[in-house]
Amino acid sequence: MIAETVCSAVSAAGLGIAAVTAYRKRFLAAARIAAYSLVPIGLVMTGVVEWLADTAFSPVAWAGFGVLGVAWVLFMTTRAVERRRGGTRKERKAARAAAQRDAVAPAASAPSLGAGARPAAEPAPPSRPAKASRGGEEDFSDIEAILKKHGI
Repeated sequence: MIAETVCSAVSAAGLGIAAVTAYRKRFLAAARIAAYSLVPIGLVMTGVVEWLADTAFSPVAWAGFGVLGVAWVLFMTTRAVERRRGGTRKERKAARAAAQRDAVAPAASAPSLGAGARPAAEPAPPSRPAKASRGGEEDFSDIEAILKKHGI
């Protein structure tokens, strides 16, 4: 009985605030406030508030909420462990088998290629050979030109 009265008062106050907001020519905000303020009275009219009040004072209902909480914690714990391990047992077994199939033989000189892979293309010969300067160093004239271009 008290819950219905409180919900009705909250709805009336919300509609009053919506009216003041609409008077200030903020119609969108007023409509939103009116929508929120009609929710408590709607819950009273549908009987949800009475059901909640009966449930709030029932020890059996609270025990049920406790059981639901334990079930949720167990569910989330198992999901976290499953993610950490990398899936179900079947998925881990399939991943291990795939890793063994795709492994390179120890005596192989090059890695084995899959069925859809094609050999790497031959690198193109350089357009102009790099000049060797004194002391065996490479020619850095291209790099110097780029640095000069940027004012470095």
